[in-house]
Amino acid sequence: MNWRLFLLTVVAAGLGAHSCGAAGAKTAHWGSIAARTAVMRTGPGRNFPAIWEYRRPELPIRVIDSYPNWRKVVDPDGATGWIQANLLSETHTAVVRGGDARPLRQQPSESAPVAWRVEAGVVGRVSSCGNGWCKLDVRGRAGYIETSALWGVE
Repeated sequence: MNWRLFLLTVVAAGLGAHSCGAAGAKTAHWGSIAARTAVMRTGPGRNFPAIWEYRRPELPIRVIDSYPNWRKVVDPDGATGWIQANLLSETHTAVVRGGDARPLRQQPSESAPVAWRVEAGVVGRVSSCGNGWCKLDVRGRAGYIETSALWGVE
């Protein structure tokens, strides 16, 4: 009789652990701010103090942890805090790093013709990355840019 109770306890514990993992969002991934206004807080709840207010939809963020309805994120400046999950998007965006204007090229090669130039701070949608290059779309103007020129890609 005791072995049945033991078996039931082990099975229930295993199911409980599996359910918690499945219910949470994936961690350590890129996303972006979806809302016109999003508040970063010191903890996962509205009762925690606000530390930043973002007013830039599509700003890239790095999700590093998850709590029900909240995501712990890092922004391009390195600020870390919690934002409500419904204010975020899975849309992969990146921001051009500081410095001079960067070329968006027609092909992923330094010898390819320049299609556009983008200033530091410009945000675009990332459609693919490989071999040190990402295809970046900035409001319908797309091209390839070196990954080292972006925050929001690996």
